[in-house]
Amino acid sequence: MTKARGGTTQPSTPPPCSTHGAFQLPGFQAAGDLMIGGIFPLHYRVELPITKYTSAPPKAQCHGLDLRAFRWAQTLRLAVEQINQNQEFLPNHTLGYKIFDSCATPITALRAALSSLNEPGEENSPLCTGTGRLLALVGESGSSQSIVLSRTLQPFRIPMISYFSTCSCLSNRKEFPNFFRVVPNDDYQVKALARLLQQFGWRWIGVVLEDHDYGRFALQGLQREIQGTDVCLAYSEMIPKDYRRERVLQILEVMQTSSARVVVVLAVEGELYPFLREFEKQKIPGLQWVASEAWVSAKVLAKAFPFLDGTVGFAVREGKVPGLGEFVRKVKPETYPSNPLVRELWGELYGCDPSLPPSTAPLPLCTGKEVLLEEQSAYMDFSGPRVTYNVYKAVYAIAHSLHNLLSCQPDAGPFLNQSCALSSNIDPWQLQHYLQEVSFNASGEEVNFDLKGGSIPSYDLMNWQRNPDGNPRFVKVGLFDGTKDSGKELVIQEEAIVWAGHQSQAMVSVCSSSCAPGSRKAVRHGEPLCCFDCVPCDSGKISNQTDSFECTVCPEDFWSNDDGTRCIPKTVEFLSHDAMGLSLTVIAVVGACLTIAVLGVFLHNRNTPIVRINNSELSFFILISLTLCFLCALVFVGEPTTWSCMLRHTAFSITFSLCISCILGKTLVVLAAFTSTRPGNNIMRWLGPRQQRVIIFSCTLVQVIICTAWLTDAPPFPSRNSQYQSSKIILECSVGSSLAFWCVLGYISLLACLCFILAFLARKLPGNFNEAKFITFSMLIFCAVWVSFIPAYVSSPGKYADAVETFAILASSYGLLFCLFAPKCLIILLRPEQNTKQHLMGKKLWCLLSPCLVSFLIQMSASPLLPTASPPASAPASVCSLQNDFAPGFVAEGDYVIGGIFPLHYNQEMPDINYTYKPAAVKCNGFDPRAFRWAQTLRLAVEQINQNQEFLPNHTLGYKIFDSCAYPLTGQRAALAVLNSPSQAQPSTCSGASLLAVVGESGSAQSIVVSGILEPFRIPMISYFSSCACLSDRRKYPTFFRVIPNDDYQVKAMAQLLVRFGWRWVGVVRGDHAYGRFALQGLLRELSSTEVCVAYQEMIPLLYDRDKALEIMQVMRTSRARVVVVFSAEGEMTPFLRDYMEQNITGIQWVASEAWVTASVFTASEYYPFLGGTIGFGIRQGSIPGLEGYLREVNPQRYPSNPLVTELWEALYGCTPSPSSSTPSSSSSLPLCTGQEVLLEQHSAYMNTSSPRVAYNVYKAVYAIAHSLHNLLSCKPGAGPFLNQSCALSGNIHPWQLQHYLQEVAFSISSQQVNFDLKGDSIPYYDIINWQRGSDGKIEFVNVGLFDGTKDSGKELVIQEEAIVWAGHQSQAMVSVCSSSCAPGSRKAVRHGEPLCCFDCVPCDSGKISNQTDSIECTVCPEDFWSNDDGTRCIPKTVEFLSHDAMGLSLTVIAVVGACLTIAVLGVFLHNRNTPIVRINNSELSFFILISLTLCFLCALVFVGEPTTWSCMLRHTAFSITFSLCISCILGKTLVVLAAFTSTRPGNNIMRWLGPRQQRVIIFSCTLVQVIICTAWLTDAPPFPSRNSQYQSSKIILECSVGSSLAFWCVLGYISLLACLCFVLAFLARKLPGNFNEAKFITFSMLIFCAVWVSFIPAYVSSPGKYADAVETFAILASSYGLLFCLFAPKCFIILLRPEQNTKQHLMGKK
Repeated sequence: MTKARGGTTQPSTPPPCSTHGAFQLPGFQAAGDLMIGGIFPLHYRVELPITKYTSAPPKAQCHGLDLRAFRWAQTLRLAVEQINQNQEFLPNHTLGYKIFDSCATPITALRAALSSLNEPGEENSPLCTGTGRLLALVGESGSSQSIVLSRTLQPFRIPMISYFSTCSCLSNRKEFPNFFRVVPNDDYQVKALARLLQQFGWRWIGVVLEDHDYGRFALQGLQREIQGTDVCLAYSEMIPKDYRRERVLQILEVMQTSSARVVVVLAVEGELYPFLREFEKQKIPGLQWVASEAWVSAKVLAKAFPFLDGTVGFAVREGKVPGLGEFVRKVKPETYPSNPLVRELWGELYGCDPSLPPSTAPLPLCTGKEVLLEEQSAYMDFSGPRVTYNVYKAVYAIAHSLHNLLSCQPDAGPFLNQSCALSSNIDPWQLQHYLQEVSFNASGEEVNFDLKGGSIPSYDLMNWQRNPDGNPRFVKVGLFDGTKDSGKELVIQEEAIVWAGHQSQAMVSVCSSSCAPGSRKAVRHGEPLCCFDCVPCDSGKISNQTDSFECTVCPEDFWSNDDGTRCIPKTVEFLSHDAMGLSLTVIAVVGACLTIAVLGVFLHNRNTPIVRINNSELSFFILISLTLCFLCALVFVGEPTTWSCMLRHTAFSITFSLCISCILGKTLVVLAAFTSTRPGNNIMRWLGPRQQRVIIFSCTLVQVIICTAWLTDAPPFPSRNSQYQSSKIILECSVGSSLAFWCVLGYISLLACLCFILAFLARKLPGNFNEAKFITFSMLIFCAVWVSFIPAYVSSPGKYADAVETFAILASSYGLLFCLFAPKCLIILLRPEQNTKQHLMGKKLWCLLSPCLVSFLIQMSASPLLPTASPPASAPASVCSLQNDFAPGFVAEGDYVIGGIFPLHYNQEMPDINYTYKPAAVKCNGFDPRAFRWAQTLRLAVEQINQNQEFLPNHTLGYKIFDSCAYPLTGQRAALAVLNSPSQAQPSTCSGASLLAVVGESGSAQSIVVSGILEPFRIPMISYFSSCACLSDRRKYPTFFRVIPNDDYQVKAMAQLLVRFGWRWVGVVRGDHAYGRFALQGLLRELSSTEVCVAYQEMIPLLYDRDKALEIMQVMRTSRARVVVVFSAEGEMTPFLRDYMEQNITGIQWVASEAWVTASVFTASEYYPFLGGTIGFGIRQGSIPGLEGYLREVNPQRYPSNPLVTELWEALYGCTPSPSSSTPSSSSSLPLCTGQEVLLEQHSAYMNTSSPRVAYNVYKAVYAIAHSLHNLLSCKPGAGPFLNQSCALSGNIHPWQLQHYLQEVAFSISSQQVNFDLKGDSIPYYDIINWQRGSDGKIEFVNVGLFDGTKDSGKELVIQEEAIVWAGHQSQAMVSVCSSSCAPGSRKAVRHGEPLCCFDCVPCDSGKISNQTDSIECTVCPEDFWSNDDGTRCIPKTVEFLSHDAMGLSLTVIAVVGACLTIAVLGVFLHNRNTPIVRINNSELSFFILISLTLCFLCALVFVGEPTTWSCMLRHTAFSITFSLCISCILGKTLVVLAAFTSTRPGNNIMRWLGPRQQRVIIFSCTLVQVIICTAWLTDAPPFPSRNSQYQSSKIILECSVGSSLAFWCVLGYISLLACLCFVLAFLARKLPGNFNEAKFITFSMLIFCAVWVSFIPAYVSSPGKYADAVETFAILASSYGLLFCLFAPKCFIILLRPEQNTKQHLMGKK
C-alpha cells in the first residue's frame, strides 16, 4: 500500500527482492542416501566487517588455517568412508556429508548452520526442493558456536553431536533438547581443576578466559567449585573475541604485576595462539600454566612456545583412529586441485602455493606433491588422538543409531503403534530417539549418552615435557574419574611431573603465606579471603592449625604456650618445695630441732638454778610452743588444700598466742617476784603455778575462740587466683574473712605489746640474770619483724606473700628462741660455774645473741627469694514438506514492513522429548495482557505514522507481530517466522516486501537469539525491554539497539540502593536466562567493593517447576536475609509469586528489577500483604496519545477470528466470546459471553495507560524506525551517506542502510530525547518505584526517587525516604544483615567458609581498640597508651609511682615528723650541751648522729614523687651516704665508749688514738668509702628513671632502675658491714660500768636496724611497682626511728623528766 496525498492508501506492487548474500559452500561434501553435516573451526581468526553501514557490509573473512581442526574434518570423512565400506553397517544405504567452516566464532557458525540446512544453489530454487534433508550434524568445538548451532537446528529437530563443546550450559535438556556430546561437560572439568589447585596448595590464582560461553560458564563453574575452599581468584581477565593488542597488553600487565604465579587458561587453541605470541614478546617469567581440555593437547602451542613447558591440565581421553595417517596423507592439492582449504593447508605446512601458474599468491609455487611427514605435528600427530577420536566416535554414534533405526522390525518399532521409521523418509527426530539409546564399543571404550546427552566424565592429567631432542611431549601423570566417590576422583603421580622452569617441586602461588600455628588470619579490608596478614595469637589464645581464622581462647585453667600453638596447663604457683620452699622448710626444721635440743638441755638441767629460777614450767611451755611455731611454718609450704588453709593461720595464731601467753606469764612472774619483797605485797599468791596456767590458758583461749568463729563463719579456703598474672594460677589460701585475719594478728600484737611493756617495767630489777631484759629484747625483735611484715605481705604477690609470712614466723620464732634461751644455754653449757643462785642474783647479764643467729640472718639476707627465670557431487531430488507452520498474531501490509516480537504468553508447555513420535511445537500458555498492550502500542504507532502526512510521504509502514512466549526457543521460531512472508507455502522463495527492522524482544535471552538470527541478514532490531549488558557488545550484536538502559546502570543503582539502606545480607532470585545471569554477575561485581554480601543465589526455572520454586521459597524462609533482589521477567514471576502467597511467607523486603517492578498483574489487593513495600527501578514513563481509546477498540467483535483477542477476553472476563471461530477457544470450558463487554480501568494489566513505561518504549522504538526511514527517504541525491554520496533506493531499501540512519537518529517525543550511543544504548535513567496501598486497596506504583546515570559518581541516586512505605507497611527500612554490626570496642571475626558479611563480634583484647563500627581489626594502642574499659579509645596508661596519695602522704608525714623530732632532740641537746649526760656521751658525735638522722628522715622524701633523672640518682646515693654517715658516727661513738672504759687499765693509752680529730677521720673515712662507691656507681651505670610495663601492661610503673645491681647491693652491703661492726663492738662493751652505758643502746639500735633491713630484702625483691619504693622508704623510716629512739629516747627522758639523774655521780654510780 502507498499513502496518497489525501491520506488514503492505494494498492502498490511489492518491490522485487533478492538474497542478501550467497550461501556458504561446503569445504568438503559427499553425496549419500543419508546426509550428515560437519562444522569445524577450520580457521581460528575472523576479520569482522566495519559496521559503519554506509556501504553493504561484507561477509566476515576467516583467516589462519587451523591444522588440528582440518585433521578433525578429515577424521569425519574417514569415518564416513569406513562406514560406507563396511557391509555390516547401513546395508543398501550410504552416508553423505557436508563439511562447513565455523571460523571459531558464533556469527560465522550461524552462517555455517544455515548453509548446512540448504543445498548449493537453493537461493534460486523453489522453496522446498532437493535433498537438503539433514539428519544429524557433528559439531562444533566451541561451546558458543554449539549453542548457536543447537538453537538453529532445534526448530527442525535435527540432533547434533559435539566433539569438543564442554560448556555445562549445554546440558540443559529443555533449552538444548537436540544436543549430544562425546566429551564430558565442564562441570567435571572445573571440579577436576579445583581439586588440582587444592592438591598443590595453589591458593592464589589468575584466570584468563576467552570471550565466549565456554570461558564464561567454565569460570562460573570454577568459582562455584572453589567457593568454600582456600583458593581465591587474584584476577579473571578476558581475551577479546576479536583480538585487540591493546587489551591483551593490559591483561599481560595484570599477569606480570600480580602475585599469583599460577594461571588457569580457559580458552581454545586458535584464540590462544596470538595471545601467547604477545606473551612471549613481553618475556614474563615464573608462571605455572594450568590448561583447560580445549588446548592442553595442542602440540602447535607446545612446539611454538617453550615457556609453556611444565603446563598441566586435563585432557579428554585418547583412543585409536585406524587408517587416519594413511587417509590424511592422501589429502593433497593433486587430489583436490580446486579446494581452497587444501591449498591453504599446503601454504601452512610448506609455505608455498600449489596453484597452477600464473599465480597471484604471495607465496612461492610448489608442486602439491610434497610428502606429508610426522614433523607437521599439528596436522600429522596421530600418536594420541583425543579430539580427533571424539569426532570419530561422534560419526560412529550416528552410524550405529542409523543402523539400529534401519534394523527396526515392523510392529516392534518404538514409534506410534510400534511402527518403524521409513528408510526413504527418515525424520531427524526419529534418529534422535536412537541416538539417546545408542551404546557401542570403540577402541575398548564404551560410548553412550546419558539423559542430558553427556558422556562418561573421565580425563587424563597431562604434563608438558621435553624429549631429549627438544621436541615437546605430553606425558600422562594422572587421571580424573568423575564416576568415583567425592575425594577419590583425582589420582596423580606427582613424582612424574616436571613443573614450570623445569623444577621438580610445584610452584608456590599464594596471596599471603600460610599463617603458622600460633597465629591467625586477619583479612585485609576489601580484599579476598586469601589475602590476609598473620597476626600472632594474643596471650591466652592458641591456633593449632595452619591458616586459622580465629585464635581459640584457652580453657580457664590453661594458657597458651610461647608459640601459641597449644593450651598448656597454667603454671600453678604456690610455695612449693622448690629452692625457696626447701630453704624455708630446712630453716623451720632446723629451728624446731634447735628448740627441741634446748628443751632437752633444759630437761636435763631442770634442777639447776638457771632453769629453776626462771620458772622451768613456763620455759618448757615456751619451748614446746616455739617448736610448734617452727613446725606450723611447714604448713605454708606445699599445695594449699581446704584443711591446710584452715590449719595455716589458725595453727600459727594459736601457737604464737600460746607462746606469747607463756612469755606474758613469765614476765608477770618475774615482775611479781621482784616486787613481792616490798612490805605488804602479797602478789605472788595470785601468780602461783595454777594461776600461771590459767593466764596461759585464758590468753590462748581468746585466740582459740577467735579462730573458731573464723572457721565457723568464713574459714580460709584454697583459691585459684589468675588476676595477678593471667598466665599463672596462684594457688593461695584466701583468708575468708579479712576481719578475722587481722583480728588474729592484732590479738598476737596485743599480747606482744603487753609483754614488752611489762618487761620494760621490770628491766631494772636486781639480779645478774633478770629475764625481763631478754623478754623486752625478744618482744622488740618480734614487733619489728611483724611491723615489717605488714607492708611486705600486702604488696607481695602470689607465693611471695606466703614466703613473707613464713619468713616472719621463722624470724620471730628464731628471735624468741635466741633472745630467751641462748644466754641460758650459754651458761648451762659453757659457763656452768655461773649456774649458781648467788651469781644469778648478782650482776646483770645482757642478752647475748649467739653467732648462730648472726650467721642465720646473714644467710637469709644473701639468699634470693625470687627464682631465676570430499569433492562436490549432486544428489537426487526428493519431495520435502514444511516442518511447521508459523502464523503472525497481527499483520498489516505496507511499503516497508517491520516486525514485532512480544511475549504474548508467559508460560510454555514443552513437548515430550522421548522422540518416539514427531515432537509437537512448543505450546504457549498463560496469556499476558500487559504484553498484548505492548503489541497494540506498536499497531497504534504504525497507524499514527501512516496517518501523519509529514511522515514517510507516499509510503506506508506494515508490520508482522509474532509471539515469543517469553522463551528463547519460541523466540527463535518467531525470528525465523518474521523473516518469511505471512504465507510460507508460496511457490517462490522471494516475494513481498522485505523486512527492514524488528521491534523486540522483552527478554534478554530472547533478544540474544533473535539478534543472532537477524544479524546475517543485517536486519536491525530495537528492543524495548531487554536490558542485559551483554547486548552492548557491538562486535557480537552489531544490529542491536534498545530504548531501555542496559543493566550495567541498573545493577549500579541496585548496589547503591542496598548500601544506602544498610542491607548487607541479601538474597538474589533470578530467571534462568541471560538477563538474569548477566544481571547477577553485574550486581556481584558492583557489590564486590562494598560491605553487601549475597546470602543465596536461586534461579527460577525458565520452564516453571513448582517443586524447584518451593525449594527456593524454603531457602527464602529460612535465610536471615530479609531483603530479596529479583532479576526476572513478569511471566516467570507470576506463577512463582502465586506459590509464594500460598506458602504464606511474609517479612520479605522485595527489590524488583525494571522487568517486573511496574507489572500491573500484581496490583490486585490480595498481593499487598506479600508484596507491599516492594521497591525497585522502573524505566522512564511517558504519554502515548490515543492509546486508551485504541485499546478499547480491540474486541472479539472486531477481530472474530483472532485467537489472541479471544484469549484476552478470557483473561479479562473469564468467559469465551461467542460466536468465535478461533481454534484455541473452541474447546474452552469457560462460560460464553458476547465479546462486546466494555473494557474498564479495573482491567489494569491491559488498560493501565496512566503511566506507560514499557509500552512507551515500544512507542519510541517504532518512532525511531519511522524517523530513520523518513531521514533515509529524505536523502538528497549527491549528498547521501553511501558510496559516492549516493542515497538508498526507496524501492529497494536494504536493512543495513536503515541501520545507518538508526545510529544517527535523534528526535524528541513526550519531551524526552531519543537517540542511541555507539553501542546502541539509550540514556541511562530510572525512576525509583515503591509499591503502596491505594485508596481502593490495590497496589499503586509511587515514584519515590530517581537514578540518573549521566550524573557524577555518587550523585546518581536521589531518594525521598520519607515517602517510602516499606514491607509490612512499616515506616522504617527493614534490617537485613547476616551479623549485627560490631560496635566500637570489638572487631569482626570472619566465620570460616562463610562470606565476609557473616562474622562474630570479638571484643578487642586489652591494649587494643576499635573506634569504628564493624572494624576488621583492633588497633594496638601506642606504647604509652592503653585501651579504656570499652576498648573504644586509647587512653594514657595509668602512670604509677609512689606519689603523694594516701600512702605517699603517710610516709611523707612520718618522715617529716621524724625529721622534726630529730631536730627537736638536737635542740634539746644543744640547749643542754653542758650537762653530764650530753657531755659524757660525746656530744659532738651525738650532734653528728642527729644531723645525719635528720638527713636520713629527709632522704625518704626523695622516694615520694615522680622519678626523674636527678631524683633517681639522689635516692640511693643520698640514702646510702646519710646512713653511712650516721652509722659511721655511731661506730665512732661505740669505739669511744669502748676505749673510754678500757683505757683505765694500766698501760692502756688507747684514748690518744681516739681523740676528736681521730673520730672525725674515722667518720670521714667510713663515709668516704660509701661516697667512692656511689661516685663509681653514678659514673658507670647510674640509676635512671624507667617506664616499666612488664609487670602490668595497662600501667606504666615509673621507677628508678638501679642501673647497676652490683653497685646497689654494694651500697647496702657496705651499710650492713658498718652496722654489724657497730653491733659487735657495742656487744663487747655491754658490761662496762656506769648507770648509762651507751653501748647497750647502740647494741639495741643496731639489732633493730639489722632486723628491719633483713626483713626489707625479701619484701623489696617481691614487691611490685611503687610498693618496692614504699618498702624501701618504710625501711629507711623504721630504721631511722629505731636509731633515734634507741639512742636518744633514754637521754631525753633523763634530761627532760629526770633532771636529778643528770649528774656525773649518778651516771658513773652503782649499777
